[in-house]
Amino acid sequence: MNFPKLKILHTSDWHLGRSLYDHKRYEEFEKFLDWLAEFIQEQRIDVLLVAGDIFDTTTPGNRAQELYYQFLTKVSLTCCRHMVITGGNHDSPSFLNAPKDLLRYFNVHVVGAITDSPEEEVVVLYDKYKTPEAIICAVPYLRDKDIRTVELGEKMEDKNSKLISGISEHYEAVGKIAVSRRKGIKHLPIIGMGHLFATGGSITEGDGVRELYVGGEARVNVNAFPECFDYLALGHLHSAQKVGESDVKRYCGSPIPMSFGESGQNKKVILVEFDQGSPEVTEHSIPCFQELRRITGNTGEICLKLEELKSEGSSAWLEIEYTGSESFSALNDLVYETIARTELEALRIKNKIQSVKGIERIGDQETLDDLNPQEVFHRCLDANEVAEPGRTMLVHAYEEIVNGMVGDDINAE
Repeated sequence: MNFPKLKILHTSDWHLGRSLYDHKRYEEFEKFLDWLAEFIQEQRIDVLLVAGDIFDTTTPGNRAQELYYQFLTKVSLTCCRHMVITGGNHDSPSFLNAPKDLLRYFNVHVVGAITDSPEEEVVVLYDKYKTPEAIICAVPYLRDKDIRTVELGEKMEDKNSKLISGISEHYEAVGKIAVSRRKGIKHLPIIGMGHLFATGGSITEGDGVRELYVGGEARVNVNAFPECFDYLALGHLHSAQKVGESDVKRYCGSPIPMSFGESGQNKKVILVEFDQGSPEVTEHSIPCFQELRRITGNTGEICLKLEELKSEGSSAWLEIEYTGSESFSALNDLVYETIARTELEALRIKNKIQSVKGIERIGDQETLDDLNPQEVFHRCLDANEVAEPGRTMLVHAYEEIVNGMVGDDINAE
């Protein structure tokens, strides 16, 4: 059987509704989704894959939902025959799944969470002649409680081992189902999807990517994925990267920088073309819709960089950190005066040596905004001089509580 060329686009981690230092980013999200719809039409994309974290929270606001459904409607009217959307750790499975029967009429296939039947994650896609053109193993984020049974007295290494085994066994199961559905059709591609932290994956400071499982050691090795996958489309990490140096196992990364630490990254979508053989994989850059700039230095260096941005007519959002050796209490006034009557906007100004007292202060140089919940807990342990072996036990117990709170689907009844 001869198959026409198939063009698949891989994206993930939209995080619709996310803010940056309380600044709403709906305009950026809207511009990205408009660009993505145009790119799909221009490149004649057949299949769109979205590998998790569609929304930033399990209770997305009306504006975020509106952007999502407007995009699905727009793309359903283009050349794109299918969209496959899987849930991420930030998504509410029940929220994503609620309209899936309706969306299926528009060839939008949604898998918010695993079910009792792995067959439901294996989606056979058909062309306009009702001929199968691809098989998608649409594996969503696998929650701890879905793949691991808890046993009294088990150690952390036992938990991690069971998690990895559970993930591997799940992928093996869906891979076998996909192979059986291929029924000997030689060039019918099988594409895997996932939302997880692969071994060797890199993250960026402040990007909000968190460890998915208690202890932070349950990262998935490239060998956990079935050999039948002709391409593996992953989500969760915000930087575009290969898995295990493989050209066909990839993270596409987030479409916009989620923090100032990501401000210098070239954001991408990944185009995968199948034409009777091994896929051709190419990265395509996403335009920058809102420039982010991180500025550090003493007062002279900060002012110089701000003047340079002013001369460029920049409208960047700024994170400014004073690192001079002398105390300087008028930093905010200096910055706001310098950028007055420009399009520049300072979202955050930090003064590393200014002595500030108050409840937000943690140590000499940090505020609560600088720390995540795990770091705050470690500081509490330090303050109370909690040592081993009890410390590790308390940390794991705390992480289990936090992960349980984050992992609960509050929309489910």
